[in-house]
Amino acid sequence: GISQYTTQLHAAGLQVMLKPQIWVKGGVFTGEIAMRTETDWKLFEAQYHHFMINFARVAEANQVALLCIGTELKKFVAARPQFWKALIKEIRSVYSGKLTYAANWDSYQAVHFWEDLDYIGIDAYFPLDTVETPAINTLKEAWQKWLPQMESLANQTQKPILFTEYGYRSVHHNTTEPWQSTWNKGALNLTAQVNAYEALFQSVWDKEWFGGGFVWKWFLKHDNAGGLDDNRFTPQNKPAEAVMRKYYLLYK
Repeated sequence: GISQYTTQLHAAGLQVMLKPQIWVKGGVFTGEIAMRTETDWKLFEAQYHHFMINFARVAEANQVALLCIGTELKKFVAARPQFWKALIKEIRSVYSGKLTYAANWDSYQAVHFWEDLDYIGIDAYFPLDTVETPAINTLKEAWQKWLPQMESLANQTQKPILFTEYGYRSVHHNTTEPWQSTWNKGALNLTAQVNAYEALFQSVWDKEWFGGGFVWKWFLKHDNAGGLDDNRFTPQNKPAEAVMRKYYLLYK
């Protein structure tokens, strides 16, 4: 499947980030994954090593431009620094593309191996405002809390910031806890999604330290995705899609 879709995307002129993710039954946040004993850590590390090296080989075989070595694994990253250093080194022995790691918005500053990667990856669900339909200017002001921290880290490491995920649902209060994804909850609010996207693009898209981003979530069959009655993350076939198109064309 990776080979098939990578071929299609390359043919369409798109580059690819391969972002393998592990999931916990019941929707438990992956940042909480931690082992209780050294034996369990070793077993988990061996399995994760196999998981990532396999995908690194797939990425190399398919000329994938960017490989993400993990997603929101806060406790794993904090507890096992030597494992991650060694893993990055071995991945580079089988994969020649660029590397990043997708840290959650509240823990990217604690990642200790950014200097070993090519991009600082952030899943950028920063909380911004608590009202039903936040105004663009209000959201831009809220972004000012987060921008200096990212700029400082980018300057310190000499690595660009990449939003390995960003996006907002088309619901009321969509910038209060932007990561919330409960399937059927939230009153439809297309304007809130438009304003959140517009504020993000106006706040970060032209920063020298910003390397771009990957929207969550975009579906292959565009005609069947999203729509004016959809309250999920995708901007497809909603007013927010026009906002995205404007900025991606502006900075392509």
